[in-house]
Amino acid sequence: MNNLQVVIDAGHGGTDPGAVSSSGVREKDLTLQIAKEMYQQFQDRGIPVTIVRNTDETLSPTERVNRILNAYGNKPNVVVISNHINAAGSGIQGAEGAEVIYALRNNSTLADNILTALGNAGQKTRKTFQRRLPSDTSKDYYFIHRNTGTTQPVIVEYGFIDNPQDLARIQNNYKSYVDAVVNAVIATAGGTTIPTVPSGNTYVVKSGDSLWSIANKFNTTVNELKSVNALTSNNLQVGQVLTIPGATPSTPTTGNTYTVKSGDSLWSIANKYNTTVNTLKSLNGLTSNSLQIGQTLKLPGNEPQTPVESNTYTVKSGDSLWSIANRYNTTVSALRTLNGLTSDSLTIGQTLLIPTSTTSAPSTNTYTVKSGDSLWSIANRYNTTVNALRTLNGLTSDSLTIGQTLLIPTSTTSAPTNTYTVKSGDSLWSIANRYNTTVNTLKSLNNLTSNTLQIGQTLRLP
Repeated sequence: MNNLQVVIDAGHGGTDPGAVSSSGVREKDLTLQIAKEMYQQFQDRGIPVTIVRNTDETLSPTERVNRILNAYGNKPNVVVISNHINAAGSGIQGAEGAEVIYALRNNSTLADNILTALGNAGQKTRKTFQRRLPSDTSKDYYFIHRNTGTTQPVIVEYGFIDNPQDLARIQNNYKSYVDAVVNAVIATAGGTTIPTVPSGNTYVVKSGDSLWSIANKFNTTVNELKSVNALTSNNLQVGQVLTIPGATPSTPTTGNTYTVKSGDSLWSIANKYNTTVNTLKSLNGLTSNSLQIGQTLKLPGNEPQTPVESNTYTVKSGDSLWSIANRYNTTVSALRTLNGLTSDSLTIGQTLLIPTSTTSAPSTNTYTVKSGDSLWSIANRYNTTVNALRTLNGLTSDSLTIGQTLLIPTSTTSAPTNTYTVKSGDSLWSIANRYNTTVNTLKSLNNLTSNTLQIGQTLRLP
């Protein structure tokens, strides 16, 4: 499968909540959370990707299918990932784990790779399968398979919402599960099979892995991993298969100690001393990640890493890791690592370490969002891009609020109004999606009173 293009579907939505847990968690909310993360991960990897819905929106099966087919056309290189959370129903207890359902027209390779990758990411797994329509067994049971032409659709059921343990695993690990699915899709498009992780034979590199973390996971050393795999550097690639040596290193000495200081976390200490949070917790008999200033921790016999020289920054209202990283010409990952952060959440007044090798971001102007504005229309007005605005302002979605202040690169200038000529198969939704705007904006800009379009019609674009 060459020229991979991906359409991401968040199951249910709007008036259709999907399955609901006993604690009130709704499938439609979890699938949207998963779909948004998946969209971002494919974007980060440079894969053409479209999301079917990015709000809590009611969609009929027909509209959902139309959006899928309008994204990149009816082609076999288009992978459709429909995200769902399973439910066993009344009278059935204890069902857990992921399943992947694939279309009758496709083979099981993609589904098998996704399920294996989810297992490698730590989720329990059940099976991959196809399901036929009882009234016509030549057809698929699910419309997302049956009505999506020659595309390659899969329904990914991440676990069971009515099993509290399974639901907790999904809520706590959904980013890792999404990472696994994304890697499996990309690997399948490249003709690679995702291997399982047998006890100490091979391992598939995931996003965020390092030789140190893998060595620690399998109780070996970085040097042994490099030797067995003939590696000449510590660089790894997502999807790379490593052979894991059978030998294990001796238990590290525990004669070193560290006294907890203000701002420390288990992650920052583990990173400083080239170890892991789990190793520190095990060595010190800790049952949580909480620390107290002045607390003495036992350390493995590893040499501390050379600290990164840094300045400090105090978090203000409206800040995000993205906006701070952009301001200081660094990366979100660098900020997370340097400050021992395990999430992107920040608190006003929080002090962050900033690498001193970074420089100030380029000067900017500001713009106040008005009614009818979109990121696309603002980017077009100032001759910049939606991605540049997102990055500069630390935005994680395209949603704007009237009165919101945006930073605008000063090197930009006003751009002329663009137009688009309607072609066969176009819809307002597909055009809006292509140009990163909304149907309502297009209708308002072109004085349209319905969604009907004519071939050859010229539309003004924001």
